[in-house]
Amino acid sequence: MFQKVSEAAISKAIVSEFSRWFEEYITSDVIVVGGGPSGLMAARELAKEGFKTLVVESNNYLGGGFWIGGYLMNTLTFRAPAQKILDELNIPYKEVEEGLFTADGPNACSKLISAACDAGVKILNMTKFDDVVYRNKRVEGVVINWTPVQALPRQITCVDPISLESKVVIDATGHDAFVCRSLEKRNILELADFGPMDVNISEDLVVEKTGQIHPGLIVAGMAVSTAYGIPRMGPTFGGMLLSGRKAAQEAIKILSVESIKESRRIIKEEMVV
Repeated sequence: MFQKVSEAAISKAIVSEFSRWFEEYITSDVIVVGGGPSGLMAARELAKEGFKTLVVESNNYLGGGFWIGGYLMNTLTFRAPAQKILDELNIPYKEVEEGLFTADGPNACSKLISAACDAGVKILNMTKFDDVVYRNKRVEGVVINWTPVQALPRQITCVDPISLESKVVIDATGHDAFVCRSLEKRNILELADFGPMDVNISEDLVVEKTGQIHPGLIVAGMAVSTAYGIPRMGPTFGGMLLSGRKAAQEAIKILSVESIKESRRIIKEEMVV
C-alpha cells in the first residue's frame, strides 16, 4: 500500500529539509519569541505581508493557553470587537451575551496555527530563548538553545547556544516577558510586574501599550502587562489577538524605516564610487 523507502532515506529527508530552511532563517526580518496567541497572530500578519518571520517556542506545542482556556476548561472567551478576527480565521463562535463570545479552544488554536503556517511562518519549537543579540544599543536578534539542554544537570550541560539575527524581535512570552527580562537584568530596561485581575482595564491597556519598548524590541500580549504593570486579564483572548496584530503593524513601521535607511546607504555608497 505505501511506497517502499529505507529508514536512511527518511532520516536524510528530515535532516536535509530542516537544515535547508533553518540555515535560511538564521537571519530573518522578525523573530517572534513565544508561540502563544499574540505571537502567532503577529507572525501570521507579518508573513502575510511578505516578511521573513520565525517563531521561537520553548514547548513542543504551539498556542500556550489558547489550547485550554481557564481552569482546564477548554472554552475560550472573547469580547467584541475580537470576533472580527475569529471571522477572518474561520473560527466558529457563539454570542453568550451582548459583546461576549465563546469558542472551542482546540479548534481556535489549531486554526490560528494553521493560518500562521499557511502565511509562511517558520517555527522552531522545543527551542529556548537564552539571551538577546545586542549591538549599538539595539536588539538585533536572539540567542537560543534546545529546551532539553536546560533540563539536564548543570555538570553535563556545557552546550553553547547559537545566535539568530533579525531586524526586529517581538517578546510574546506571556507573563514571564523573558526577552524584556534579559534587558532588565543588565539595567537596560526597568520593568514593573502584572497587577491583579481586571479584564475590563487589562485588555484595552495591553493593546494600547503594545509596541516598541526598546530599539529593535516590541512587546506583545501578556508580556505587556509585566512590562508596564497592567492588571492581568485571565482566560479571555481578544486582547491577545489584537495585541499580536498591533505588534505586527509596529514591526512593519520599523522595517519600513530600516529599509529606507538601507536604500539611502546604498545610494551614498554608489555616489562615492
